[in-house]
Amino acid sequence: MHAHERADGFGPPRSQEELLTEVARTLESAGVSGDIIGKVEATLKANGGGAPTTSVSESKLAMSENALHILEQRYLRKDAEGNTIETPEELFRRVSRAIALGEQPAQRAVWEDRFHDLLTSLKFLPNSPTLFNAGTGQGTLSACFVLPVDDTMESIMSAATASAMIQKFGGGLGYAFSNLRPRGTAIKTTQGKACGPIAVLKMLSSLSDMITQGGKRHGANMGILHVSHPEIMDFIHMKDDNATAQNFNVSVAVTDAFMKAVDKDEEWELIVPVDSGARNAGEVVQTLPARQIWNEIVESAWKTGDPGMYFIDEANRHNPTPHLGNLDSTNPCGEVPLLANEACNLGSIDLGRFVITGQGGDAEFDFEALAELTRITARFLDNVVTVNTFPTQEVTDAVARTRKTGLGVMGWHDALIQLGIEYESDEAVELGGKVMGTITDVAREVSIELAKERG
Repeated sequence: MHAHERADGFGPPRSQEELLTEVARTLESAGVSGDIIGKVEATLKANGGGAPTTSVSESKLAMSENALHILEQRYLRKDAEGNTIETPEELFRRVSRAIALGEQPAQRAVWEDRFHDLLTSLKFLPNSPTLFNAGTGQGTLSACFVLPVDDTMESIMSAATASAMIQKFGGGLGYAFSNLRPRGTAIKTTQGKACGPIAVLKMLSSLSDMITQGGKRHGANMGILHVSHPEIMDFIHMKDDNATAQNFNVSVAVTDAFMKAVDKDEEWELIVPVDSGARNAGEVVQTLPARQIWNEIVESAWKTGDPGMYFIDEANRHNPTPHLGNLDSTNPCGEVPLLANEACNLGSIDLGRFVITGQGGDAEFDFEALAELTRITARFLDNVVTVNTFPTQEVTDAVARTRKTGLGVMGWHDALIQLGIEYESDEAVELGGKVMGTITDVAREVSIELAKERG
């Protein structure tokens, strides 16, 4: 039977995608795993009685030529010979079906269709690893991870191993190196000298260079060092040559006390990390003017874009689970502070698609539609947490404790242009507050509802 034919000979013809969806749902209801379903789909496509799959260029989705090209190069599934075996519509069906597995069995088909409508509307997209890996039976669905790096060889190499597995399937890493003893400090067990946090960062950078994420993109990393660490000056200037650790963003963890010292033009102490294994842990080894450190941060950031600044005290004032630990690092892009071993699943709402023509004929922002869509996206991301898999038990346990998701936005400037609002205006700031307030309030409501529903 060809993909376009009906088995009973009656009714409108069904597309190959519709037939594959029916087959997948039947296999799923029988308890067949996602990776086996994916293999069955690929076999059916390759041996479908000569029925061709829809080419990427023939996609009915409202996408630009560039978007379709990127989809084909990075996101659509390939066979062993590198031939594309998935259309954009089938990609979104694969993802929606996989994420709907977070629902009760009787509700999965309903939510699969809702999630499919959500994704094909292009009003929301999850982070790339979800698009890469959902429904394939391989890899993680999360984009962001933070791994601890403590002052032992075991911890450093454990972080290296975990990072390799995470980046293999498209995840990005954040590290805090602030607990590592400075370069040249004695090591009691070997009678040698410590290599220091910058050397460890460079090692992880070299490891990242070897790994192409999910076979589709290069690794992304964040390295953070506390402003009181003895190697802070070398860290600030580490990337001045525009060659070192180019797969790392680096940021200085600055405290309230440091900012006050800068303001008052006071001296600042560089201290061997208290939590390091060094014999002189807690010792002040150097004192510098706080403004000198500040000025050199500014100078290097102006030259190269690095280092950034992580206001660590402010982040921890908003830590929702302080009893579980401190937010010592962030994801590679810096928007999500995370605890050690945590992961975060991200998704973005396209605000440019919520500008409508009002009753008076003027453009206006559709807050009702935004709230409605936010309800679905918040549930989608929570389901991602449920169906996800992780490379280490430590990450699995940390994610289970907090189940963090990150619902963000894109297309803000597109929305402002359509509304005729200047980007730097007070009106834009006010609208932005209202937009994010709507998303935050609705997402929290959904989170509470899901907690009651799922426990």
